[in-house]
Amino acid sequence: MKNHIFKLIAVCLFLSIAFSGCVKNEKGSSSQEGEQSLKIAVIPKGTTHEFWKAIHAGAIKAARELDVEILWKGSQKEDDRAQQITVVEDFVNRGVDGIVLAPLDDRALLRPVKDAVDEGIPVVIMDSALQGNDFISFVATDNYKGGVLAARAMGRLLPGGGKIFLIRYQEGSASTTKREQGFLDTIQKEFPEIEFLVQDLYAGASTETAFQFGENMLNRFPEVEGVFCPNESTTFGALRALQESRLAGKIVFIGFDSSPKLVQALREGHIQGLVLQNPMKIGYLGVKQIVFHLRGQTVPERVDTGVYLATSKNVDDPEIRSLLTPDFAKYLDR
Repeated sequence: MKNHIFKLIAVCLFLSIAFSGCVKNEKGSSSQEGEQSLKIAVIPKGTTHEFWKAIHAGAIKAARELDVEILWKGSQKEDDRAQQITVVEDFVNRGVDGIVLAPLDDRALLRPVKDAVDEGIPVVIMDSALQGNDFISFVATDNYKGGVLAARAMGRLLPGGGKIFLIRYQEGSASTTKREQGFLDTIQKEFPEIEFLVQDLYAGASTETAFQFGENMLNRFPEVEGVFCPNESTTFGALRALQESRLAGKIVFIGFDSSPKLVQALREGHIQGLVLQNPMKIGYLGVKQIVFHLRGQTVPERVDTGVYLATSKNVDDPEIRSLLTPDFAKYLDR
C-alpha cells in the first residue's frame, strides 16, 4: 500500500514539474509575442503631402519586417503646433511602447517629448531636429547639405549672377531652416554676384499660402531671375505662381522634394532642379531605430538618409527615378 502511495506521489511530482515547465515555456512564448506586438506611434508633421505618404509607407515596411504595430497620426495642418502636442500627449496616455516624431517646431515639442521619456516611452526624432537631448536617435536628411546642393545648382544656371528669391517655409521648422541656411550661406560665399531680392520672408505651411506669397513677390519684384523653395508645399505653390504669371521656364527655379506634378514640371523645364530626400528610408529607419532600442540593441545617435539633386539630365537614372516616384502604394493600399 505504501509503495502505491509513494508511486502516486512521484507521479504527481513529475506532472507538477512538467506542468511547471510548460507554464515557463508558455510565458517565454508570451514574452516573445509581447516583444513582437510592440505598439509604435509614428507622428509626422502632416499627412497630405507626398513626402509624408512616403514616410508612412517606409514606417509600414519596417513594421511588417519587425512584426510590430504602427499607430500613424499627424496634424491636419503643418503649422498646428498645439494639435501635434495633443497627439503626442494622447499617445503617451495610451501607453504606447515608443514614439517616432517629426516635430513641427524644434522648441514647442520639447516638453511633450520630455514628458514621454519621463513616462518610460523612448522617442526617435525623424526628418526635422528637436532641441535638447530627450531622444535616442535622429533620423533625417543632411538638410544643410540639401541647401548647398540647391545653391550650387542655382549658381551654375546663373553664371553671370542675377536677382533671386529665397522663399522660406515657416518659423520653427528645423529641417527647412537648415536648408534655407545652407542655400543662403553658399550663395553668399561662392556666388557673391547673385543678389537676394527676398531672403527673410515666410510663405507659410500650405501650398495655397505659398501660391499667394509667390504671386505677391512676382508682382513686387518682376526683375527676379531665380527662385529657391525649401520643401514640397512651397515648391508647388511657387510653381503655380510662376505658371499663372507665364514665367515658368523663363526663371531659374530650384525646388525641394517630389510629387507627380513637380516631376512633370521638371520634365517640362518649368523646374530646373529638385533636391531630393529619401522619405521612405526616413520612415523605415525611424521605426527600426525605436524597435531596436526597445529590444535592447544599441542605435546610433544620428542617421543620415542621403540627399540628391534631380535635373532634366538625370531624371531617368534608376536611383533618381526611384526617389522621384517612390513605389509606396503597395504599403498604403492594404
